[in-house]
This record gives sequence, C-alpha cells and structure tokens, in this order.
Amino acid sequence: MQPGWAIGLMTGTVLDGQIDIAMIRTDGETIAEFGPWTLAPYPAELRALLIETLREAGKWAFDGPDPAIFAEAEQALTLAQSEAVAAFFEREGIRPADIAAIGFHGQTVLHRAPAPGCPGQTRQLGDGAAMARHLGIPVVNRFRDDDMAAGGQGAPLSAVYHAALLRRSEADGDTAVLNLGGVANITWCDGNGTLVAFDTGPANAPINDWVVRHGLGDMDRDGLIAASGTVDEARLAELLTHPYLSAPYPKSLDRNDFRHAMADGLGAADGAATLTAFSAAAVGRALDLLPRRPNRLIVCGGGRRNPELMRAIGKRAGVRAIPAEEVGWRGDAIEAECFAFLAMRSLRELPISFPLTTGVARPLPGGRLHPTRSAA
Repeated sequence: MQPGWAIGLMTGTVLDGQIDIAMIRTDGETIAEFGPWTLAPYPAELRALLIETLREAGKWAFDGPDPAIFAEAEQALTLAQSEAVAAFFEREGIRPADIAAIGFHGQTVLHRAPAPGCPGQTRQLGDGAAMARHLGIPVVNRFRDDDMAAGGQGAPLSAVYHAALLRRSEADGDTAVLNLGGVANITWCDGNGTLVAFDTGPANAPINDWVVRHGLGDMDRDGLIAASGTVDEARLAELLTHPYLSAPYPKSLDRNDFRHAMADGLGAADGAATLTAFSAAAVGRALDLLPRRPNRLIVCGGGRRNPELMRAIGKRAGVRAIPAEEVGWRGDAIEAECFAFLAMRSLRELPISFPLTTGVARPLPGGRLHPTRSAA
C-alpha cells in the first residue's frame, strides 16, 4: 500500500478543552511525512458538558442503561470535532478527497481494566458514522472494542506509533517514550520486535483536579503551585505502596483510579507538590519493570510543559527526561498523529494491540470503519 494522508483526532481525559488535530502521510507501518496540525478549542459550554458527563459516568460505573447525558455529549462533541476538522481543511487548503481516513478516538468517559472474574470495559463517546456523513471522508473509531472483547486492557494503543517514531529517530532500548496526559503511559522497544507499553500511574489528572478543587484555576500552569509547596514525604512513601505500581504489565488505568483525594489534609501548595512527586515517582517504578531500564525518556503530552513535573521525573525516577521537541517531534500532536496512524493500520487490517501492550493473546487489529457511502 502506498502511503496516504490521514487525519487523527484526540481529546484526552485531562479535559484541557482542546481538540488535537494532526495530519500525517503513512502506510500504517512507517511515517512518510508530517502534515499540518492544530489545537482547536472546544466551546466552553461543551467542556462543561464533558466534565459533567465524566461525573455521571463515574456514578454509572457500567451498571444499567447509559446515562441520558451520554447521547447529548456524543452528539455535541461529534459535531464540534467535525466542524473543527472542516475549519482546519479550509485554513490549510486541504481537499477532503485527498484524505484516506480520519482516526476519531472520541472522548473516553470511563475505562475499567479487566480483573480476575471481571471482564474489562471501556466507553468512548463519538459517532463515527455521523462524522463520515458530515465530512464526506471515511472515519475509523472504536479502536479499543475488539481488544477488550479479546480480554485485553484496551490501553495503551499508542505503542505501535511510538515505536514508529523511535525507529524514525534511530533510537534503541536506552530510550523510551513517556506520555503525560490525564494518566501516564510508557512505550519501550528494543529494535528486535519486542514492544512493551503500559500505564505507569497518574499524570496530570489528580494535579489538575486538586487545583480546581482549591479554586486556583484549571491546572497547575508551569508547575508554579507545586514549586511553592513542600512534598509530604511520608504521604508519598505511603502512596508508593499502591499495588498497581508493582503489578506486572500489561496494565491500564482510568483517570479516576488515582484521585486528588490522595492529598487530602494537605494545604493547596503542599498537596500539589505531593501529587506531582507521586506522578513522577510512579514513572520510576514503571521503569524498573521494563526488560531494560532506559536512561532517557522522550516526553509527550501536556505534562511535558510542567517544569516541576519534568524536574520531579528526573529526580524521583532517576532518568533523563526531555520534551519531544528536542528530538524533532511535535509533542502536542503525537496523540492525534497516533490515531491517524492507527486509522491507516485499521484500513489494512494490521494489528494495533499486542501481547505486551494490552495483554491480548496475539497481535490484534481493531477499529470500526464508517465509509462515506453509509451516510447517503
């Protein structure tokens, strides 16, 4: 298959109010060319709707019929992302006919990893058929469903794209990729076919939620609140005994598995400092689980813009952490690029999840294709 242009869309569980849109030319195995990308803001009312949807999803907990708010949120976010893509095309002079597929991740509202006697479940909101109708381009979504139906964790799915980036950069097993979103995930490969990925623990979600709870904004911008506080080392040591951190991979998390309540009883600044230190130290525990401990992390996701978190990773994980831009990657675009890459893999029925990334028994394709003809 000749490489084709694909669009990827991503909105993370950190709920930063942005739609990540990125375009790459790829055959789903290698990256031929990077195209334009942008961060398109959600309307304020949609971000508020999604925050409330996540609250309702937590109460629902996969028990009973969908909360009514799911349908409202799905319709609103599908329309918002479709319109954002249309505006992106107009601004960049892109013809829809030149795009082979759109990878539409949708908004994760709840994710539960499998456990003994309890199959995993995941829920992303997003109407792929409606987007295909709106834009006149084939859309691939529901990337996690087949993996979880086969007993996998459903996450992380970024590993195969991170591996392609590492190959392009000629990196070896001394380098891994760390994504700092609502939760953190790591990808490691040795260049000989071994690919490992898993969620390390929390990243930005509990820090942001803590800041919101104290009326200090929507996130700890530049890590200034944490930098002004003092880590409660005793509390941190207790948090680091959580069994998830020492559990073998494959493993995955929902954003609510580690909550801001971990810092209850501390002042605003000390709580932010302690939560930041915990996210960083959890990365160190993850590195100890890898077949070979890397000495360098290429960091993507919004957390790389938090100097205090990046410093804490260097200190508490014992590793050199550098932002993706230092190796020529587009740190804010990588997650969206990933779903463009996965869409092309889905078109070719190539695997998107693997035994050492999500725990499936064998490499497994995934994604649901919504061709434009389905919308006539």
